[in-house]
Amino acid sequence: MKKRKIYLASFFVALFLLVLTGCSQKSQEIPTKKVTVSLSNTKTIPTFFFHGWGSSVNAEKHMANAAKKAGATNTIVQADVSKNGTVKLNGTIPKSAKNPIIEVNLEDNQSGKTSYVKDVITAVSNKYHYAKINLVGHSMGNLQIANYINENYNNKKLPQINKVVSIAGHYDGYLGEEAGQKAKIKNKETGQPDIYSDGFKKLLPLRKHYPKQIEVLNIYGNKKDGSNSDGSVSVASAQSYKYLINGRAKSYREVEIKGKNAQHSKLHENKEVDRLLIDFLWK
Repeated sequence: MKKRKIYLASFFVALFLLVLTGCSQKSQEIPTKKVTVSLSNTKTIPTFFFHGWGSSVNAEKHMANAAKKAGATNTIVQADVSKNGTVKLNGTIPKSAKNPIIEVNLEDNQSGKTSYVKDVITAVSNKYHYAKINLVGHSMGNLQIANYINENYNNKKLPQINKVVSIAGHYDGYLGEEAGQKAKIKNKETGQPDIYSDGFKKLLPLRKHYPKQIEVLNIYGNKKDGSNSDGSVSVASAQSYKYLINGRAKSYREVEIKGKNAQHSKLHENKEVDRLLIDFLWK
């Protein structure tokens, strides 16, 4: 009887181990769900393009179309901003839009008013309710974006800025200004210039409150003709953006475009710039 009990106990222990092993083997056979980063994660983040002084939406079309051709977006609409800040959207953004692009066209293209940036972002966000946005600027458009951030960094009613692309930004003046001509970067690690333009001084508060979630790509040109500039903006003036960010941004990268196609107005028609922009914003 005692032997029978021992036998039965051994049998049930063996049976238990067999079931346990079987469950373990079965769980291993279930394929692990692979986690991948998909473009769907950024589908609902629109990108606004802002042109430079005296320019128009035409300066943005090459870059926007390059993004569409590369498959990074399938939706491009135009936002016309009147002198009084009224915004008219030409085209609609469907719910299925992939990385929609808003090409901003300013009727008043010579004042550099910061309010225009807020006007168009508010108009689009009120209609489509975006939580995050990307901003791309060329020349004066960059100063408008920087001033917009400086003035609205703590406004919770506005969408959060995800990424910023600066192209040919004259943060410390353009070549027609003293600082824009003479300023040099005295500290390469911080980006601090040795001369401050009036516009640069107004942006200095960014050093204390530049939003920490923003990723920044700073692209500037150097024609390599001895001017150390793109013909309108010196390398130093563009590089001074780093000092304004003050290590606060989530990430910061500078890229210098060289040669004849690095001229100020050619930068927004430059294939290398297209590639950098597409990779940074959507890959």
